[in-house]
Amino acid sequence: MTAACEYAVELLDVHKTFGKTPIIRGATLQVRAGERVAIIGPNGAGKSTLFNLVSGRLAPTRGRILLDGARIDGLPPYRIYRRGLARSFQVSNLFTHLSAFENVRCALLWSLGYRYAFWKFLAGLDDANDRADEVLEMIRLDKRRDVLVTNLTYAEQRALEIGVTIAGGAHVILLDEPTAGMSKSETARFVALIREVTAGKTLLTVEHDMGVVFGLAERIAVLVYGEVIAFDTPERVRADARVQEAYLGPVLAGARAPAGV
Repeated sequence: MTAACEYAVELLDVHKTFGKTPIIRGATLQVRAGERVAIIGPNGAGKSTLFNLVSGRLAPTRGRILLDGARIDGLPPYRIYRRGLARSFQVSNLFTHLSAFENVRCALLWSLGYRYAFWKFLAGLDDANDRADEVLEMIRLDKRRDVLVTNLTYAEQRALEIGVTIAGGAHVILLDEPTAGMSKSETARFVALIREVTAGKTLLTVEHDMGVVFGLAERIAVLVYGEVIAFDTPERVRADARVQEAYLGPVLAGARAPAGV
């Protein structure tokens, strides 16, 4: 990333239409390098579509998307990933019959320079194995290293999803509803983990739990009917009459961060 590039991610007048139905309607968003941003909005607002556009799963109908000042709109996900942007999904996207260690190792091979070579044994790749163990320790799964994903708890699988996302060294992380389905105590621990493992990185997250949003985000983007109607600090978004009328109302006014965050 060049020093002259202030923004890690930029969406400039982005539109996405399916047939005759507009989903994203001129969204503009500029996220500074190293910033933590939450994207919130009612169901059907276009949050998942926006994530799919940024990560390359969809191409915009028109508009520009930039990563570190360079256009990425229309690029396939693997090329965007190799430029330093990684995402997790609402539903765990892991190899369930591989161990936690093997999942992390798979995610970091390309970033370490390993390509398709059938004659190489993974067990002999010391740098990949060491790095996988470092990531597992970071996400508190080192003691569950050799457990198959299918035998991990839900919270452990979500933590592993974070580990896989950061394993390749991406500096921009997209997390899609990372705490969905967790208890309050699990959520508090998980938010603390997210803050720790994404320190120094740019974070965009879609989240419905307002306690998580206010405990994690430095700025909040509010998406309603495919448009960003507000993008500001949590305090200013909380007090924004347009936001309260369009979406949050008393829920936003009364939201608090999870205990222990």
